[in-house]
Amino acid sequence: MKKVAIGMSGGVDSSVAAAMLLEKGYEVIGITMLLCEEGACLSSVEEDARKVCEKLGIEHHVVDFRGKFKEKVVDYFVDEYLAGRTPNPCIACNKHLKFDAMLEKAKELGADYIATGHYAKVLYNEDTGRYYLKQSESVEKDQTYVLYNLKQEQLKRLLMPLGDVENKEEVRKYAEKLGLSTAGKPDSMEICFIPDNDYAGFIERNRNYKATEGDFVDKNGNVLGKHKGIIHYTVGQRKGLGVTFGKPMFVTKIDAENNRVVLGEKGEEFSEGLLCDSLNFITVEKITEPIKVWTKVRYSAKPALATLSMADENTAKVVFDQPQRAVTPGQAVVFYDDENVVIGGGIIK
Repeated sequence: MKKVAIGMSGGVDSSVAAAMLLEKGYEVIGITMLLCEEGACLSSVEEDARKVCEKLGIEHHVVDFRGKFKEKVVDYFVDEYLAGRTPNPCIACNKHLKFDAMLEKAKELGADYIATGHYAKVLYNEDTGRYYLKQSESVEKDQTYVLYNLKQEQLKRLLMPLGDVENKEEVRKYAEKLGLSTAGKPDSMEICFIPDNDYAGFIERNRNYKATEGDFVDKNGNVLGKHKGIIHYTVGQRKGLGVTFGKPMFVTKIDAENNRVVLGEKGEEFSEGLLCDSLNFITVEKITEPIKVWTKVRYSAKPALATLSMADENTAKVVFDQPQRAVTPGQAVVFYDDENVVIGGGIIK
């Protein structure tokens, strides 16, 4: 009877994942991570997780990771926006907290495995001797995009019971059948530490920073108008520019050094390729020659065919078969094979 430490976020997914592990005969303990001082990080998370653990009859541990969360996720988020990039804080949280720090805590508690309520699958390939990460049965809820940073040592010890579930309704019905208090809890749609979705306001409060006006310019540097501060914009944005141009205009680049936001007409928001770094590969140690991959440039993007190669030792080059919209520096790009297995990923430069 193997011991599993599961991350209990106070939501229905982790609640059901814990119950499924119990049914399979594992000894389960719940770990709730305290991550931040405000917002969805704290609102009822600890209480909801505790109630579920009591209902399931499992141990519940609360671990204070607020210091590490601020350093690795919040500060990173703010720094990236101030540098003109658009970060994905969930990817940073998964990398540094949910799988790195939690695995260490699980080892302290004598657990053989860690588990989460993510929608994804872990497989072992006997031919290569490597653990793989594969898209879940529920394509709509699949979360492999935010999990590409997983290492072999983590995958080896990771269980994700929801990978075989076909839809979220199935999860809620399972929770209702067990009488879990989280059965009807709505999904969190915003970044957990910014509950009002006001990124710019959060950045200004966090750093005692005031966004300053600058120029909207076209690709040739011609001034088109004034913007209200670079932290209010992201590549691909069309609405909310604060200026009308008589035709659709899109953010194509953010020039933090010169406090300028570059705009382009319809069509100019598409890119033929990209460079990325902070690479992590799962199915292979490294890429040695160009390969065809399915590529996602953001969580909600449809996979697009591309050629992946190495530009240098630490940077990968992606050339799309068809130009892709809103390729955004700071966001992740994730590569898949024809079987929906994650090859790896990186951060768009």
